[in-house]
Amino acid sequence: MQSIIYQPLKGAKRIKIHIPYQSLDLREAIKKLNGSFWHPNQKLWSVINTTENFDQLKAICKGNYKIEKTVTSTPIPSVPLNSNAIDALYSLEKALVLKQYSRSSVQVYKKMFSVFLSKFMQRNLSEITKDEIEGFVYELITKNKISESYQNQLINAIKCYYEHALKMPREYYDIQRPKKTLNIPNVLSKDEVLKIIQNPKNLKHRAILHTIYSSGLRISELINLRIVDIHSNEGYLFIKDSKGKKDRKTILSEHLVLLLRDYYQKYKPSYWLFEGQSGDQYSAASIRAIFRKSVKETDSNPWATVHTLRHSFATHCIENNVSMRHLQNMLGHNSPKTTEIYTKTIEINNKTITSPLDSLLKNSTLHL
Repeated sequence: MQSIIYQPLKGAKRIKIHIPYQSLDLREAIKKLNGSFWHPNQKLWSVINTTENFDQLKAICKGNYKIEKTVTSTPIPSVPLNSNAIDALYSLEKALVLKQYSRSSVQVYKKMFSVFLSKFMQRNLSEITKDEIEGFVYELITKNKISESYQNQLINAIKCYYEHALKMPREYYDIQRPKKTLNIPNVLSKDEVLKIIQNPKNLKHRAILHTIYSSGLRISELINLRIVDIHSNEGYLFIKDSKGKKDRKTILSEHLVLLLRDYYQKYKPSYWLFEGQSGDQYSAASIRAIFRKSVKETDSNPWATVHTLRHSFATHCIENNVSMRHLQNMLGHNSPKTTEIYTKTIEINNKTITSPLDSLLKNSTLHL
């Protein structure tokens, strides 16, 4: 069987390659390349996108390979909406606001529903059939290669309009959903986390990364932290209006308290714990930039994101024998099933788990 080298797109940071299962020697050779990484969900390897690495991959495969184009989505053209479509968009927004959806959720729903309106704005929306809507979604999947998450967001926006704006019954619109993939969250090792969060020289940047990891925060929760949310005497952070408009408490590290005190003395924030230059909330883009810089400078997992710190927090809590109930509360999950996914990310090797064979032979006079 041939290996498949995927031609990287312009500006892509990685080159992906599929190695047949039987080709053990090729996998071992790619493992030795600087910056190589295994993607378990895609069953692909990747290396940093350079001309040298592309040539080296071809040399490793010794001519037994083929080059394929990377499948990407086709942009959906934006179409100006007519007055009827604008009215429908307003009706959706009003329904979402009355149901107390967050501002970011309202924007996502409006964006998705605009895609739907660009197709059907000349029609009476109340008369569009379920088959027509499923055909529209099918066309976007096959022609525009939309992702599963895009498909789900689009369906949610359409359902919300028909069920909450037009007050139609729920069973009116129950179209096919994509099969849910059971992805295992990407997790950093404890050594990687420590290198990343300790890397920034800037005190505020270091405090931001420490806070996200040590308390398992989403990036939006970090941005919305207020000074009054730090309860150092009681040892917890108060998270107000997190995902799903829920309040919760999570752990406050003793080491983080000391770091935040140094940060507070230097920066003197007035309301938000982490403020921008003009005193408003710190931006998500700036936090992502801080994280990416640390990942690059520490040569850590290049596919890690800020949210990977939250995944790593959860996994490391389980490894430290934190109860699942406590972890569920700290992460703000509605269902324990959501939290249990992290049991699949714990590190499994002979340092963390003892094989029953070792236990049997430990005090036995028999030897292999």
